[in-house]
Amino acid sequence: MKPSLRAPVAICIAIFLSGALFGLSARASFAQAETASISFKVQITPSAGLAEPVRGLPVVLLRKSFTAIQAEAESSIPHPSMDKFIDTLKLSKELIAWMHKNHTVAITGEEFAKNLTPQEILYIPEFWQAYFEINAGSKAFGFPLPKYDDRDRVRKPAKYQQEVDDYHARVTKYIEQNPDSKAEMDEELAPIDPSPQWNDKLAERENQIHRMALDWAQSRYFVAQTQTDVNGRAGFTGIAPGTYWLSSLNIYGQAGDTREKWDTQVEVRSGDAKQVILSNYNAVPSKPLP
Repeated sequence: MKPSLRAPVAICIAIFLSGALFGLSARASFAQAETASISFKVQITPSAGLAEPVRGLPVVLLRKSFTAIQAEAESSIPHPSMDKFIDTLKLSKELIAWMHKNHTVAITGEEFAKNLTPQEILYIPEFWQAYFEINAGSKAFGFPLPKYDDRDRVRKPAKYQQEVDDYHARVTKYIEQNPDSKAEMDEELAPIDPSPQWNDKLAERENQIHRMALDWAQSRYFVAQTQTDVNGRAGFTGIAPGTYWLSSLNIYGQAGDTREKWDTQVEVRSGDAKQVILSNYNAVPSKPLP
């Protein structure tokens, strides 16, 4: 009887498969050792109370901080030119020059009127008209009224100019002695105040920056995204070693009277199982009130 070849062949196949499986297992173990994981908990401590988990908060893993992404977006969108904006306004050349000199387009507000000099009021047509309108009816309280005759501008120019100069001197003295007489100028000037238009331009730029930063965060710098569970916990696995940021972008978590958002740096090495707590203490600092 011829010896059977089945047993040696089966043994060879078993050895081959065993070696292949061992190789796959070794490669898998090596790949696992080359990656890392991040687990985190998000919690907020209200001004009066204990720490509370932040549930259902979307958290994105980024290759760059969201703060830096916003700065990058801001640098890519030119700031509108105030000088060019001023030059488009339908105002007197004196007021245009004043805006350029003071680098402002605001002609309302308490501080604006308070800081106006008598010369600015007298020689900028819009300012003089507003000031005269609110004070002309106060002649009983000493507000000076003009005595010159506009017809003398041509007939008797020297006399006319002297009377105008005398009137300006009396008005200057009145303004200096009655600084509160400027207080309501901004109400008269409000209809021609261009600052709302300028603020709209600034707001549109801010919206563009915001949209661009969110787009870049969710595309070119995006790694992964998750959401916290009922205990405020979540995590990422299979991450390559490197430096990352746990960011809630512009979404706030809230507990009681406290709202926070995060943009927290995390560095992981091969095989790390990093654990992080996102709390009040590593939240994005609040901007001071203007």
